[in-house]
Amino acid sequence: MATYKQIQDYVRNNYGYNPKTCWIAHMKEVCGLPVRQAPNRWNPNSRQIPCPVDKQSDIRQAFEHFHML
Repeated sequence: MATYKQIQDYVRNNYGYNPKTCWIAHMKEVCGLPVRQAPNRWNPNSRQIPCPVDKQSDIRQAFEHFHML
């Protein structure tokens, strides 16, 4: 499984922006991949900053590139 840094580098090189780690975690959760809960998370039942809809396909593409899906 790729690290968050590898996913960020892939998205930055291919799509021109650096995704937030919380976006990656949200997309991992959406795709059914294992995600640990951060100890500093304010509310375990909701996300403060969910991944924007227009960025989701780029991050999903990174998951496919790293054979995570």
